[in-house]
Amino acid sequence: MRCYANQLPSELKKGLKPFYLVFGEEPFQEAQCVQQIRAIAKEQGFDEVIKFTLMQGFDWQEIIAQYQSMSLFSARTIIELDLNQQKPGIIGSNTFKKIIELINPDTILIIKGAKASQDVQRSAWFKALDKHGLFVPYYPLTGTHVKRWLDEQCQRLSLNMQNEAKLSLISATEGNLLACFQELEKLSLLHANALITQQLVMQGLLNQAKFDIFDLSDALLNGQAKQAIKVLNKLASDNTEVVSILWAITKELNTLIDVQIGLLNGEPIANLFKQKAIWKNQQAPVQSAINRLSIHTLEQISSELAIFDASYKQGNLIAPYQALAHICIKFCQPLNISLPCHPVN
Repeated sequence: MRCYANQLPSELKKGLKPFYLVFGEEPFQEAQCVQQIRAIAKEQGFDEVIKFTLMQGFDWQEIIAQYQSMSLFSARTIIELDLNQQKPGIIGSNTFKKIIELINPDTILIIKGAKASQDVQRSAWFKALDKHGLFVPYYPLTGTHVKRWLDEQCQRLSLNMQNEAKLSLISATEGNLLACFQELEKLSLLHANALITQQLVMQGLLNQAKFDIFDLSDALLNGQAKQAIKVLNKLASDNTEVVSILWAITKELNTLIDVQIGLLNGEPIANLFKQKAIWKNQQAPVQSAINRLSIHTLEQISSELAIFDASYKQGNLIAPYQALAHICIKFCQPLNISLPCHPVN
């Protein structure tokens, strides 16, 4: 059964499903959907969360074992499986089919992945999970959809915000829903019942170091290694969350990969800019990056980002900012050195 991200809260009120397929291209919506599922599930006794990330050598039997096992800490368990922008393959597909035969009312399986193409949605494993569960697709928000999303967040946070203030916030965050939501939360804490004016919004934006993240994106797109490292040092000194920096890098990378693939398929660059909602002030930097980075290089960076993400979540990164610096440099110039990931003793 299909249920769009904005429909999920009302759908969850009807009851929990054994399976949730959360697929799309916008990380904030993914995190929000998963959190909503977790929150409702916790009210019903699903207190333990076990996370897996699909990587090379992944043991699919572990998923089945965890799905069947009784938790030591909780009577009911949530299993989150991040497909890591990949397809499950034959072994994974068979694993999902096996799990469907073993439906466990005390376990919820949440599968997260990239945008589910038509061939994925037509696959046997996807159809089987969808039949017993809920498919939650989400998409990058643009234009009026961003404005509608912002209106919904303001209503949820009881924020009284002027229209000009909303437009300024949308313009400043340029589609980064995480940065936009964080700013809304800050406004809610500082000015709970006051009218939020454009002046208040702009003053807050100017004082927020987290928006240096956009400077990092610009430096990466323009191939400015020295500037990228300078901005990264500033973000590190301000204790900017690693996941926020990772989100910014991943966002730019995915855009570049999509544009490169489109160009290889003969699509005009102007059409690709429109499809990917690349604003006019960003078109020149994106063009510069496309001219500099081949699809092969972009795929290498994507692989290193996946390794970084999994290693960071598993606590195997001694110096995450150093590893991010490595990835940033690779955006700007050739770097034939492996990502510095080391097990923590």
